[in-house]
Amino acid sequence: MKFLVIRFSSIGDIVLTTPAIRCLKQQVAGAEVHFLTKLSFKAVTAHNPHIDKFFYYENNLPELIKQLKAERYDYVIDLHKNLRTLRIKSALRVETYSYNKESLQKFMLTKFHINFMSGRHIALRCLDALAKFNVKDDGRGLDYFIPPADKVSAADLPISHSMGYVAIVIGASYYTKKLPVHKLQQLCLQIGYPIILVGGKEDIPEGEKIAAAEPAKIYNACGKFNLNESADIVRNARVVISHDTGLQYIACAFNKPVIAIWGGTSPKLDVEPFYGYCYLNAVQNKAMYKNMVVPGLLCQPCSNFGTATCPVGHFKCMEQQDLDKIRQAVEGYLR
Repeated sequence: MKFLVIRFSSIGDIVLTTPAIRCLKQQVAGAEVHFLTKLSFKAVTAHNPHIDKFFYYENNLPELIKQLKAERYDYVIDLHKNLRTLRIKSALRVETYSYNKESLQKFMLTKFHINFMSGRHIALRCLDALAKFNVKDDGRGLDYFIPPADKVSAADLPISHSMGYVAIVIGASYYTKKLPVHKLQQLCLQIGYPIILVGGKEDIPEGEKIAAAEPAKIYNACGKFNLNESADIVRNARVVISHDTGLQYIACAFNKPVIAIWGGTSPKLDVEPFYGYCYLNAVQNKAMYKNMVVPGLLCQPCSNFGTATCPVGHFKCMEQQDLDKIRQAVEGYLR
């Protein structure tokens, strides 16, 4: 059987589809799995051995549909569910299956703070879309594959960090998903362990300000490494502190302890760190992650994805984060 799996964006959401992709490939006899995503997210799945062929969207939908029609798929698995995927499915005219996006539930939670969410993690809801084919969760969690050329050598990092470090992912797609710089500076000063700041080129200025608080301990790696190399830095960290962003889930794929910091978004949206039950059983269900959420805020979560400014102006969801609690969590994992 020939399958087209669609997930256009973003880094984290694509990583969260990897259990479904792996289980589809391994549990359906003779399954040929093709994957469609945005060209800008090519690196996220480019080395995934469970995908037989890739297609990329870059404002080329008519031409892309022609290419997809030529493949003569048996099924489309829509793990994105938007107008663009609807257009593709209508054009291909084959049997399609989609995941439960819970759009209404998320709207009620973020706009009226009434929680009708199912409590089922999005990674498992992606797997649910494959129930027709008797595909089940294999308990192996998320996947992320780093090619040998993108492995970070010891020479690429400071000698002071060669015996171990805490990785802090300082970037995020929206303002309300990020700790302010002054809070990140304070957090780094409280952690008595070498720190590597991870982020993209857009995070370089903030990384420089944070690292300036204690340059010998804090190394600003933002913008110095590509996505796969940043993933490798996360893979080798002792502990990962992260906002609600793609590298949080990449850290989970490598079974790293994660301290997830939540602002405008929330684990209530069924998107908290995710690990396979096989690994959790192996570590005797030890808590592999901690969610850091400011308690008692009636305005949180305010968005599915984050916003450019705090809708109510006070930004308490980040300004009131308990840094000492985060420090204690780090020390607990280091022990």
